[in-house]
Amino acid sequence: MNDEEYLNKVLKGQDLADDSEELKELQQHREEVEKLLRRKFAESNPTIRYGGSKAKGTLIRESYDLDIACYFAHDDTKAGETLEDIYNNVKNALAEEYEVEPKTSAIRLLSKKKETFRKDFHIDVVPGRFTDDSKTDCYLYQNSGEKKRLKTNLQVHIDHVKDSGVVPALRLLKLWKVRKAIRVKQFAFELLGIELLAKKKSAALSEQVKHVWTEIAEAENPITIKDPANPEGNDLMP
Repeated sequence: MNDEEYLNKVLKGQDLADDSEELKELQQHREEVEKLLRRKFAESNPTIRYGGSKAKGTLIRESYDLDIACYFAHDDTKAGETLEDIYNNVKNALAEEYEVEPKTSAIRLLSKKKETFRKDFHIDVVPGRFTDDSKTDCYLYQNSGEKKRLKTNLQVHIDHVKDSGVVPALRLLKLWKVRKAIRVKQFAFELLGIELLAKKKSAALSEQVKHVWTEIAEAENPITIKDPANPEGNDLMP
């Protein structure tokens, strides 16, 4: 077995079929969460969108998730006057049926039931407010940093990764990161991989992953990444 055959075998072992028990369960919880959010914020009629590794094509069995974006109209105040209010109100609504773990901009959902207490549902709910009537760019609350908000665009993020031309390599690098317990935000790590592989799209998988490792190891200065949804603000660089 050569390097390419080995790496493709590793990737195959990380696949999750659409009819797998894991994805069936994810789909079930996704529907329950959406119903809860639409019920709790019926007056605001939030826009519900889906992201995460399934949408981007970077899903691996050892670490998969679903981002449920719950975005409110730019002039809506029923869900909260400020971004922080929106975040806390969504978190409190979810806490009625789930154990919640606040993250920087998202809310992780865990089981509240006694028999499955704190089971991870692999779902992050991300509240936000659209910047205008076009319902494209969005502001998210951030519980750290000076600005306390992040301008972003979920679809731009999904398309940037999905259409990068290096998704198999990104999946392998993600698996490596998970197994080595490297504490780097996954999207930032994906942006790093895409940046370093921009001129290696036609290379073999083994060459691609080796190139990323070598570039990181030998870099004398931090490698710059830019948020494709906000390259000028570049809030992801830190």
